[in-house]
Amino acid sequence: MHSGQFVFSQILARVPHWEFQRVARLHGLDSAKLKFTAWEHFAALVFAQLTFRESLRDIEACLSAQRAIAYHLGFRRPVRRSTLADANERRDWRFFADLAQRLMHRARRLYRDEPTALEIGADLYALDATMIDLSLALCPWANWTGTDAAVKMHTLLDLRGPLPSFVTITAGGKNEMTWLDEVPLEAGSYYVMDRGYLDLQRLQRFDREGAFFVIRERPDLRSYVTESRPVDRTTMLRCDQTIRFNGAASRRTWPKPIRRVGIYDVEHHRRMAFWTNQWNLSALLIAELYRQRWQIELFFRWLKQNLRVRSFFGTTPNAVRVQLWSAIATYLAVAITRKELGIQRPLTTVLQILSVNAFQKIPLPELFAELDTSAAPFDTPNQLTLSGF
Repeated sequence: MHSGQFVFSQILARVPHWEFQRVARLHGLDSAKLKFTAWEHFAALVFAQLTFRESLRDIEACLSAQRAIAYHLGFRRPVRRSTLADANERRDWRFFADLAQRLMHRARRLYRDEPTALEIGADLYALDATMIDLSLALCPWANWTGTDAAVKMHTLLDLRGPLPSFVTITAGGKNEMTWLDEVPLEAGSYYVMDRGYLDLQRLQRFDREGAFFVIRERPDLRSYVTESRPVDRTTMLRCDQTIRFNGAASRRTWPKPIRRVGIYDVEHHRRMAFWTNQWNLSALLIAELYRQRWQIELFFRWLKQNLRVRSFFGTTPNAVRVQLWSAIATYLAVAITRKELGIQRPLTTVLQILSVNAFQKIPLPELFAELDTSAAPFDTPNQLTLSGF
């Protein structure tokens, strides 16, 4: 039997302990002097994410049932639900956010050479936000419509991976357009977004910093065509135009021309148009860039279906954010493991396998090895034969 690390420990090892302690010291968490250390707290939350625990009682029961194993997983003392609940409420969520941000940088470096659906020689990002629903009775502080409670997860997704590159968790009523002021921009990179982010004054920042955007048209902004280029109408393309805005406010915030690409979506029987400040790529490639935006919708769906972001271990603002950031950190730790070990299976499959093998002592390459069972069984010449029937 393999006498090495448990599967859970091998995943947790993707979060270097020295880096964890550095972040802890930056946030004033001298974990060596605490009864329930920051590392134990983080490990318990990652365990809950990987093994699909639904409550604090569930976490306590699982770790207490295998006390000797739990000790080797890094839990020096029994994990009690009251201790974990207190830590979720008192330990600042910014510590977990900072840790997740560092994991984002590591994961992006690993996936730097990962091919994308469109090879454009530059980084491609998708921007969007999703609502994380909460109970209005348990979380009245998250009330944003009078009848609904939620927080909003704003995400900049690097489409190599895909991997979250920048995340902010805000109140449910925060406007997406104001979040554009916080998004880090890289010259030469492409940012695709829906029309909920269309603010011409804020898009000027993209243009000033040499970044390219592709955003869906908002029909209430009046414009006129100054130039029209031919397109191949046998494809989904319908137009490739240069336009200018003729509203007073629009002309003031975007006085320059902007490119407009129109398509017809045969599958959904609708026309769509996009605005961009990129003039060199073909119109068809601009349309394909916007199509890649749907990867962020798939990422949000995957996050909600495969990690614990629907039922929460605490009801305070801090506890909710701690759990959300730990979910993001878990996603990144699994993505880093998958890339470092060259695992070809989808992340969903990887999580399912990890969830039922967390307490096993199996090397991860062996756990995810693809066995070829299609070969014919060996013929054994010494096989006894029965006769006389």
